[in-house]
Amino acid sequence: MTDAFKPPLTLFLAAPRGFCAGVDRAIKIVEMALQKWGAPVYVRHEIVHNRYVVDGLRAKGAVFVKELDECPDDRPVIFSAHGVPKAVPAEAARREMIYVDATCPLVSKVHIEAGRHHDNGLQIIMIGHAGHPETVGTMGQLPPGEVLLVETAEDVATVAPRDPDRLAFVTQTTLSVDDTADIVAALQQRFPQIVGPHKEDICYATTNRQEAVKALAPHAEALLVVGAPNSSNSKRLVDVGRKAGCAYAQLVQRAADIDWRALDGVRSLGVTAGASAPDVLIEEVIDACRARFDVTIETVETAREDVEFKVPRVLREPA
Repeated sequence: MTDAFKPPLTLFLAAPRGFCAGVDRAIKIVEMALQKWGAPVYVRHEIVHNRYVVDGLRAKGAVFVKELDECPDDRPVIFSAHGVPKAVPAEAARREMIYVDATCPLVSKVHIEAGRHHDNGLQIIMIGHAGHPETVGTMGQLPPGEVLLVETAEDVATVAPRDPDRLAFVTQTTLSVDDTADIVAALQQRFPQIVGPHKEDICYATTNRQEAVKALAPHAEALLVVGAPNSSNSKRLVDVGRKAGCAYAQLVQRAADIDWRALDGVRSLGVTAGASAPDVLIEEVIDACRARFDVTIETVETAREDVEFKVPRVLREPA
């Protein structure tokens, strides 16, 4: 097919998109651990929710496991960016293992906040998704029953705290700002005394990626979000795109997943990526579009990110 026969397509690229500072740091932690201690290095759960990233690290010598009991005592273990219940590092310390915590500092902030509320005698309500590693990790910071989970505004009506006047709430960091606003409003209506976070729990990167999608949605007939099906923040970008006016929004792990028939006749396409999707996969999607269309790229930038998180000291010290 010559360029003359390629239909025109304007690609609206969301900025910011892709990797955030917490993901960047988590991947760097695994790579530095492999350099320092050699392979194998064990990682409890996917370090970040992206198959391409996980496969790449596996090829370098990382072994991904579900639970700590699958790890030998004499090899280092890394805890994923989503955070872990307190019992996990306690067990690693009991077994005298070398462990490195790659929990995103913004998730750790929520853990500290929950702990502070608990110390002040408050029961916590967590806004999050049941079973998501971050939610499991945050709820596991405190004894059973001290953190109650709500997933929707409807859940607020049935939640049963021990004292409605002694409550605080925290939020999974990767949710949609708009969705949580409804839940927070319902909580504040039912529990007027409830204490909220000092600063929004939803992380800056989640918010920024959602704002960029909202800004490009009016210009694009369709939206592709590069991300994994188990990535909460990626799935939220699809929701945000639909709500903002993209009639068709699709989550794709790689260019091979794109449903081209659904994009037949489309002349403007938005492209973004979740916080755990690497640039190489975004480029792959752009190249796939170029192979089929005469592409013009326009960037829709709503924020600039210069956040950087340090890796743990143990990795910066010589072996």
